[in-house]
Amino acid sequence: MLIAGTVVADADTVIEDGAVVTEGSRIAAVGERADLAETYPDHERREADIVAPGLVGGHVHSVQSLGRGIADDTALLDWLFEAVLPMEAAMDADATRAAAELGYLECLESGTTTVLDHLSVHHAEEAFEAAVETGIRGRLGKVLMDHDSPEGLEQDAEAALAESEALIREYHGAADGRVRYAMTPRFAVSCTEECLRGCREIADRHDGVTIHTHASENEDEIAVVERDTGMRNVLWLDEVGLTGPDVTLAHCVHTDEAEREVLADTDTVVTHCPSSNMKLASGIAPVQDYLDRGITVALGNDGPPCNNTLDPFTEMRQASLLGKVDAREPTRLPASTVLRMATEAGARAAGFERIGALREGYRADLIGLTTDLTRATPLHDPLSHLVYAAHGDDVTFTMVDGEVRYADGEHVGIDAAAVRERATRHARRIGEEAGVL
Repeated sequence: MLIAGTVVADADTVIEDGAVVTEGSRIAAVGERADLAETYPDHERREADIVAPGLVGGHVHSVQSLGRGIADDTALLDWLFEAVLPMEAAMDADATRAAAELGYLECLESGTTTVLDHLSVHHAEEAFEAAVETGIRGRLGKVLMDHDSPEGLEQDAEAALAESEALIREYHGAADGRVRYAMTPRFAVSCTEECLRGCREIADRHDGVTIHTHASENEDEIAVVERDTGMRNVLWLDEVGLTGPDVTLAHCVHTDEAEREVLADTDTVVTHCPSSNMKLASGIAPVQDYLDRGITVALGNDGPPCNNTLDPFTEMRQASLLGKVDAREPTRLPASTVLRMATEAGARAAGFERIGALREGYRADLIGLTTDLTRATPLHDPLSHLVYAAHGDDVTFTMVDGEVRYADGEHVGIDAAAVRERATRHARRIGEEAGVL
């Protein structure tokens, strides 16, 4: 396929009248439209006003999609333990499948082609099946909780780790490598040392399995970890082996100098979730400081109950504006930096190679957007438009691994209306069972 338009190949490269040629699951060429049209005359053609790399959700909770709006305007630990976790505990296999499908369809139609997805304790296989079916690229993991957790979610560490290994054997590398596994302990508050160390041991045993957890999102969380371990959160995670180039820590809002040194020295990835951090009043992550230290920082939406949307364009805009306000400096987190966080840094967070940019030999993960909008007029700078003005509903098509998964308002091979109907029905039922509706 030859896809023509203004090509934003990466955060530094814009081809005003360009094209991207895909062959199978790979990008065969990127360049000027006229040159590629002559070289590839027989390829199917598609037009878009802007062609860009697929965006990466560096921290999402697809299975929380059924909880959108259930616990607005609530403090983090109350939000988590009184609303979100009871909802997760009430979810059966059918509800989990509907929630994951709903989340992945929202991502695909909003321009997200890859997710790093923190699932729930039970029925994780349903989300893996949904990822395979919907065509999204994803690194997913069953959540582990073996300490101080709500009824229905707390598991014995040995059993939880064994279940994780079974899922690795079944799904790691599924769909021709498009679906992969991450060990996902919920966070240090709800996991014993045995559980956390066990996650590291399993990741080390299985080639390509990574680790994905939450850290230092909220001051109350940090206080609990320090009370229980005598160490601040990131230092404790480092102690039990949960730092390193194969680890992505979501949030990292409240870190001290020693913790930031550990993050940099161990090459641990951080995912910034600005909308969630603002809505839960968690604080402002020191993103510029992380970047200055050479720490890779990706972008994530977190879950629909603490964001209400999985739109990646919202997170890019929020990240840039929040960084400027935090520093009282308008040059901080410019559009190019933020787009890189949402693409190439996100690829690193999710543990996928050769995605996050439009380059020859890379995976054919790309999106097209319309600029036939009042909001896009005039359009002086395509990169600026993507970060500051574009919305997820500007996306006209989404391609993953060379397959168009969403185009012109329709999902390919998936009955989106049926997914929405099932998700609504399950959401009402489990909300009532959990006592949050």
